[in-house]
Amino acid sequence: MSTRREFITLLGGAATWPLAARAQQGERIRRIGVLMGRAAGDAEGQKQAAVLRRGLEELHWLSARNLEIEYRWTAGDPVRAQALARELVELGVDLILANGTPSLVAARRATETIPIVFVAVADPVAQGFVQSLAKPGGMITGFGAEEPSMGAKWVEVLKEIVPRVASITVMFNPDTAPFAHMFLPSMQALRSAASFELMEVASESDVERAISVAAARPAAGLIVLPDSFLVSRRELIVTATARRRLPAIYSISEFTRSGGLVAYGIERTDLFRRAASYVDRILTGAKPADLPVQQPVKFELAINLKTAKALGLTVPQIMQMTADEVIE
Repeated sequence: MSTRREFITLLGGAATWPLAARAQQGERIRRIGVLMGRAAGDAEGQKQAAVLRRGLEELHWLSARNLEIEYRWTAGDPVRAQALARELVELGVDLILANGTPSLVAARRATETIPIVFVAVADPVAQGFVQSLAKPGGMITGFGAEEPSMGAKWVEVLKEIVPRVASITVMFNPDTAPFAHMFLPSMQALRSAASFELMEVASESDVERAISVAAARPAAGLIVLPDSFLVSRRELIVTATARRRLPAIYSISEFTRSGGLVAYGIERTDLFRRAASYVDRILTGAKPADLPVQQPVKFELAINLKTAKALGLTVPQIMQMTADEVIE
């Protein structure tokens, strides 16, 4: 429980006086809902939430003075996301920040009148969330995620570490990553380098099965797409790939900190820092329709040398030198 809520609980009606006094002075408490795509105990999710909070503080949105933040954690579960989005709407929030596609789908279903700022949503135009990047229209705007060309980049990075890879399985959950097929054309453009098979998963048992099937293929490799369901189960995925000695590339660097081989993708924490500016602008009168969707500007490469050694792989020295994070 926050300090402010403890104060209200302890003092009851007496605690309303400072709020009333501030209201008389023109200081209105605003409330935003933050629908996170991770579990509440996720360290990276907590880091992202902290970055958003610091960004808002730098813009003079201070907890207990003029802003309340209601966090809700979906753990990559679309059904849970829908229930939590409705809960935020019922609380009467002034704005919803939606992290990831399932959170944005849930928020859009829950309200047509509350402004929504999304963070880390792939191809928001093709998914029908906005009319265009320059002119989103409606009540939704925000910050995009990976573009279709990233598919080819994942293949290239994986093959740079594991040149023998020729059969690549691409794993995703269609309920939480409906955009997954957008990466396939750029991968297929490299068909001379490898063959590809999409593998849909919807449960933890599906994940185990998919990794087992992928590992059985000759010269096998795995691409784990950006997907809140899979991110929330990264320990399971990393353990299963290690057990079957399956080299895999991920789109989010924390997989490598959990023991994954290599990751390349956008720096998601930076998106939360930038999102604070849109929250500020909307709370001070701007319309989401007038704020263009922004694309990622920071990318990161992370390599786990310990995992590479366990797989009998040698990571090129130039790759180690250019990586943003090398785990030994």
